[in-house]
Amino acid sequence: MRNRTIIIALMGLLLLSGLCIGDLHAMPPAQKITTPNGAALILSEEHSLPFVTLKLLVEAGSSKDPPGEGGLSCLTARALLLGTQKMTATQIDEEVDSLGIVLDASPGRDFIVLNLRVLKKDLDKGIRLLFEVLLEPTFPEDEIRREIAKTMAEIQAEEDDPGSVGEKAFRKALFNDSPYGHPVEGTRESLTGITRDSVQRFYSTHYFPGNAIIAVTGDIGIDEVRTKLLPYIDTWQARSAQQVPYKASYEKGPKTITVDRQITQANIIMGHEGISRDNPDYYALSVMNYILGSGMFSSRLMKEIRDKRGLAYSVGSLFEAGKHPGSFQVILQTKNTSAREAISLAVKEIERIRSEPVSGKELDEAKKYLIGSFPLKLDDQAKLAGFLMQVEYYGLGLDYPKKYPVLIGSVTAEDVLRVAKKYLHPENIITVIVGNIKAVDKGSR
Repeated sequence: MRNRTIIIALMGLLLLSGLCIGDLHAMPPAQKITTPNGAALILSEEHSLPFVTLKLLVEAGSSKDPPGEGGLSCLTARALLLGTQKMTATQIDEEVDSLGIVLDASPGRDFIVLNLRVLKKDLDKGIRLLFEVLLEPTFPEDEIRREIAKTMAEIQAEEDDPGSVGEKAFRKALFNDSPYGHPVEGTRESLTGITRDSVQRFYSTHYFPGNAIIAVTGDIGIDEVRTKLLPYIDTWQARSAQQVPYKASYEKGPKTITVDRQITQANIIMGHEGISRDNPDYYALSVMNYILGSGMFSSRLMKEIRDKRGLAYSVGSLFEAGKHPGSFQVILQTKNTSAREAISLAVKEIERIRSEPVSGKELDEAKKYLIGSFPLKLDDQAKLAGFLMQVEYYGLGLDYPKKYPVLIGSVTAEDVLRVAKKYLHPENIITVIVGNIKAVDKGSR
């Protein structure tokens, strides 16, 4: 669990700084094509290795799940690989293995992604297989039922993971019945009511080219894109999107939720409503959050709670910044008997960054890291394709490499204080504690 929390803290840094570029030359030039049926295609050529990576985003994430059918988006994405008009699930698996390619689906809250990685010599076969599963799925009833059973087993296994238990409890408490409130994979209760017809209906509603972004990187040029890839995209039938307004309600604290588990350490998530990716204060918040908690060993939370007090195994903070406002979170692990003290210290650090300017040293270190760490985030084709995909999805523009270092570099200590006061609300914090609650309560006396 310690490693999981560290990963989550790092994820927070990526969520607020993962779309960053410190140097224009860190990324090969990219170009965009908009197809007649509405799909957006972004290409970045890089010919040093004989591989091609393709990521195909469809805005059909779990936030689109109908009420009572949590997990439908995730199931639909996975079901694309369970059979087509020409191939069974077994035949698809055999084809993937024989070609030595990567072909899978990654569900998410705002969108799903189909991932393809293929050797240049097998590019035609890889593209054909990708678009066969995308455009010709049959959603076999027996395979759907097996996938649901498999997902239910995974959900049951997560009950033994205190971090997962805490994250689900926090999300349910904060987002309530809002689209971001349920797990991407759904729950055992919601999955029970999902049928093949549900999957077919969700696919028909959300899978169309105007809802898609295709990012391609690696050993492929624009002429090959036009001859090998665009013909498949052109066969994808266009349709108009159904405009469904995003309805959200966010609960406010103070509130503490305890989940009793006979474990030796408490897993704690505390936070409140966050921001969306298009928030103009995104960059100042990136700097502020780095100083507060996402900067790992240089962060205030780490220095105060772990280094100075020795109370936490790991601690960090993050902002989820998606299409719609996500959450602000502080995540930490400590001994059960230290839980209340660690929570109190975290709140004090939140209050401190809201009440006094950060030092010049903290500000400089944060900005240097956020600007300078970009090459590590784009050091392979998959990362670059993911970056291009999100740049297009969030409307950042292909000139984002030029803009990012300027936007981060212009953040001042006054900006950090301003956004901390505006977006951090210690009085509204919802706290979830997963641990031996008897020991937690004993430690607070």
